Amino acid sequence: MDIKLIPVEKGSKFTFPALPEKVQGKYAAKYQSFDIISLGTVKVPKGTDVSEFSWDGVFFGASKKNEAIVKTNAWKSPNECVKILNDYMLNETVLTLIVTETWINVDVTISSFQPRPVGAYGNVEYSITFVQKKPLKIYSTNELKIAAFVRKTKPRASSSSSGGNYTVVSGDTLWGIASKKLGSGTKWTKIYDTNKDTIESTAKKHGKSSSDHGHWIWPGEVLTIPG
Repeated sequence: MDIKLIPVEKGSKFTFPALPEKVQGKYAAKYQSFDIISLGTVKVPKGTDVSEFSWDGVFFGASKKNEAIVKTNAWKSPNECVKILNDYMLNETVLTLIVTETWINVDVTISSFQPRPVGAYGNVEYSITFVQKKPLKIYSTNELKIAAFVRKTKPRASSSSSGGNYTVVSGDTLWGIASKKLGSGTKWTKIYDTNKDTIESTAKKHGKSSSDHGHWIWPGEVLTIPG
């Protein structure tokens, strides 16, 4: 078994001189959650999440390069191994990670690399993590047909509409009517000025000397809403 890193664009491949005890792989699916009254929370699959691969290993010093655990033809000094991997990580180099005799053959970048010098033989222990490099596709509005959708979208109707007539109902005030029909309660004076004669005459029919500048209005009054 060999573990190899091959730059996708350009550069020399790197073979790990010694194998770790185990390689950990992580695959996961992505889900989007929706709350549905009759069913509760429902999770809908939305593709796969980014895969990760990681392991702990050792780069052996020169005095250990002939040990059975070391691949002699792939041996490099620990300092050289650290430099190569550190450069890969800092340059965000896209690499093809291949673990022979397994299914692992995937494009990755190094997300974490932690070397630790140990012992008297020049050995360096390390921890390394790779994340899958997924292609990022940026779609134009034409590709997604967003522009066509936008052209067909009708403008949202305004919550207030001016003009026309309004029949007063129980509990109404000029301020409230102005809020509903003109978009702001502060415009109540416009309704009063437009309907002053009607408002005042109706107030007198109900035994008031005046409407107190629109304070008194009665259900059934038909008011003209100014445009």
